[in-house]
Amino acid sequence: MLARVRRIALAFPDTSARPSHGETAFFVRKHSFMNTDTYHHGSEHYAVWVAAPLGAQDTLVRSDAEHFFRPPYVGGRGWVGVTLDNDPDWDAVERIIADGYAAVAAKR
Repeated sequence: MLARVRRIALAFPDTSARPSHGETAFFVRKHSFMNTDTYHHGSEHYAVWVAAPLGAQDTLVRSDAEHFFRPPYVGGRGWVGVTLDNDPDWDAVERIIADGYAAVAAKR
């Protein structure tokens, strides 16, 4: 699963991956747009936390709480957690990662 999200994230221009807080984080230039959560600190999910456009977190979590959640630390900034260990819709995962990349890249 991590290899798959890595391929998706690193396909965008000016991206890189490096360790951050014990997990892998993905950056556009110097700014993070996605973090992995491989059961970190006892988390119930194998997931990614992705920067999201305004309102997306609420819409996704309300529409499908099985696959989306408000992640700790960055959830207050609107990021969305996407579970990967429960047969996600990979087309949707790819779109969410693309939106996260675009949201961060556009600000810079």
